[in-house]
Amino acid sequence: MFEQAVAALDQIDPPVAAAPEPPEQKVPEWEGERPRSTLAEWTITILLLLFLTTTLVQAYVIPTGSMEDTLLIGDHLLVDKLAFAPAGPISRYFIPYTEVKRGDIIVFRYPEDISQTFVKRAIGIPGDRIRIINKEVYLNGVKVDEPYTFHKDDYIDSYRDNFPGDPNVHVESGAYGMLTDHVVNGEVIVPPKKYFAMGDNRDRSLDSRFWGFVPRENIIGKPLIVYWSYDAPTEDLNDSSISTRHILDLGKNFFSKTRWNRTFLLIHGYPLK
Repeated sequence: MFEQAVAALDQIDPPVAAAPEPPEQKVPEWEGERPRSTLAEWTITILLLLFLTTTLVQAYVIPTGSMEDTLLIGDHLLVDKLAFAPAGPISRYFIPYTEVKRGDIIVFRYPEDISQTFVKRAIGIPGDRIRIINKEVYLNGVKVDEPYTFHKDDYIDSYRDNFPGDPNVHVESGAYGMLTDHVVNGEVIVPPKKYFAMGDNRDRSLDSRFWGFVPRENIIGKPLIVYWSYDAPTEDLNDSSISTRHILDLGKNFFSKTRWNRTFLLIHGYPLK
């Protein structure tokens, strides 16, 4: 009877069989995948840096004193390349594109030699009338307040400081076209898609007075910040490659010649009316 009762219970709730042993899993070999992952990460990082430095910002160094004392020789800048870029059909909605305004500091390709990059201040935009009388700028018939300018020569130059007039120095071809075709009643008229630019160091600046207008397509962007400033001579900063002398100077005088008070100095335009 007992055996029959146990058999009946087994039919109602049969005993659970023991779970089979899981098969032994082989540990994957990662040795070959780690280098590939690292290489991919570095590739992406380099591509992002290239994108940022070619599309968004560009490093630039001030080699001459034409923008003193706003920008000094040896100031290293980051230039916003998107600010004045032409707005795209989609990007116009989330990137703050702006038009070049009077008083903006602009970085552009030198019209007489686009391999060179200049930085000046935009004084006149398309349609503006410009005249200089005894070093004072008149914009559309009104004398302009320019607190950023510096005059380091005491004398008045007949062309540079009373503009436009007959050149008493060598001027480039663009200036001849400007003086011939765009002067009305003693004023320069800025044509469409062109800009009139001058350095803040007015007596020592090679600017639109001497080579003409800046074409809109030559404008690269506007400087945002001085990320480093180093007291170095123009000849060291104008070289296409870093000279041995400059490297030795950096090694010896990096801390003493770095202008620490200009580090991360923000650069702003000054609105002109």
